[in-house]
This record gives sequence, structure tokens and C-alpha cells, in this order.
Amino acid sequence: MKRVFLFLATNLAIVFVLSITMKLLGVEPYLNESGLNLGALLIFAAVMGFGGSLISLALSKWMAKRSVGAEVITDPRTPEELWLVQTVARQAQAAGIKMPEVAIYDSPDVNAFATGMSKNSSLVAVSTGLLRNMTRDEAEAVLGHEVSHAANGDMVTLALIQGVVNTFVMFFSRVIGHLVDRVVFKTERGQGPAFYVTMIIAEVILGILASMIVMWFSRQREFRADAGGASLAGRQKMIAALRRLQAMHEPAALPDKMAAFGINGGKGGGLKALFTTHPPLETRIAALEAMNGGVR
Repeated sequence: MKRVFLFLATNLAIVFVLSITMKLLGVEPYLNESGLNLGALLIFAAVMGFGGSLISLALSKWMAKRSVGAEVITDPRTPEELWLVQTVARQAQAAGIKMPEVAIYDSPDVNAFATGMSKNSSLVAVSTGLLRNMTRDEAEAVLGHEVSHAANGDMVTLALIQGVVNTFVMFFSRVIGHLVDRVVFKTERGQGPAFYVTMIIAEVILGILASMIVMWFSRQREFRADAGGASLAGRQKMIAALRRLQAMHEPAALPDKMAAFGINGGKGGGLKALFTTHPPLETRIAALEAMNGGVR
């Protein structure tokens, strides 16, 4: 319930802020009696599309901590916490980024994630389930995977891609709605019901296609993060960590905003595979096994 409330409150706040921004910028309404103002529509779509993604990115660490109850380790109190902080510090230095915040969250799921506004302002969090069920070598590889996400700038890149597809969906769904309303239903002034009905249908269809593009990119950067984890911790450790995840019966769960940056994205086959954030674990393991000898 807490996650749902945070999600709704954040999105309402984003819409409010972006609406005020467009007012302050003096953006004209994109709908008028004559039809569509394409220039105003493009600005509207870009502000809403990119604005929503970038604000979500800026709030990602704050949202992550509160949605899963992650506690940042500021002063290690146990040998396990000290090991976590020292391992991330060593890997961050090797990856050439500033030290991320390190956190633990209470969950039986075996998972970890990275998030943050930039590679030098990131958060790496691991679940208590991961710490209980993985060896230190396997956990070290998972941490390397998440540090690699940060070092590769995956959070920023995914937000920008999401902004592009959001803009595309908003712009073209309204253009399609306008054309159907004018050409098929012969509305001469203003907008008839056909505009709104067609716009909603087009937005759903284009949104599904856009999601496939975003998820494809998400799957590609998983291979890069696996390779990064292998470079930072060792290839055999990374393979062992993925095999451990493969042996788990239940897919790990994370809130939607963080699922793309977890180590385990669950399972998906058939058409569902087109909408998964992660490739199948067996495919990721095979990719690591096929790597050249430059990685331990």
C-alpha cells in the first residue's frame, strides 16, 4: 500500500509541476477551434515526456529508499556491513566513479539494485535475502553488476530513452486522433468524441510498441552490466551468482521503477519476453561463458 501511495503521489506531483512549467513558459494549448497546433503539441509532448522521466530520475534514490525501506549504511555496525561498504568502495574506484551510497533492505527475495541521478550520485542496495542465500563471492559479483550499472550511466540513458518514446507516443497519438476525427468523422470545428477515443486507443497501441523498445534496451544493458560485474569481481563469480539465481524457484520482486536495475528480473517466455527488463538467466550465463579471456 505504501508503494502504491508513493507512486500515485509522485506522479501527481510531477504532472502538477510540469503543468505549472508550461504555464510559466507560455506554451499555447495544442488544441483550438481550427484543430491542432503542431508546434505547441510538440512542446507539450516533449515537456511531459522528458520532464516526467527526468524528474522520476532525480527522485529515484529518495523513492527507492522509501518504497523498499532501504537503510543506508553510514557507520558499519557489523562485519557484514563493513564488507559491503569496502567491496563497493573498491569496485567503484576500479570503475572510475564516486563512492555510491550502500544500503540494505529487508526482503526474502534474492535481489539488489542500483539507482540514482548520475553515475557519481548513485545508490547500491542489496536485500537481506541475497545476503542470507549467496556466498560472499556471489554477492561480490552482484555488487559488481550493480556498480557497473552506475558506471555505465544506465539510469540516465534509460530515462532519456523513456523520454523520447513518451514524447513520440504523446505527439503521434494526438495527430492520429486529429486525422481520424477530421478525415473519417468529418468534424470541421473543434474536436469531436472521435478525437479523444482514437487518441486513447492510439496512445495504448503506441505505448505498447514503445515499451518493447525500452525493454529491448534494458535487456542489452544487462549483458553490459554482467560483463562489468565479471571484470570487477571475476567471471566465474559472476556466473556462479547467476546460477544461484537460476536455482531459485520464485522470481525476485522489486517496485516497477527499480525492476530494470535489479540483478534478477524474473522469468518471461513467448510474447511476454518482449516486455521483460532482463534476458533469460541461461542466455546471460552463456554470454559470460563465451567471453574472451580478458576477464578472470
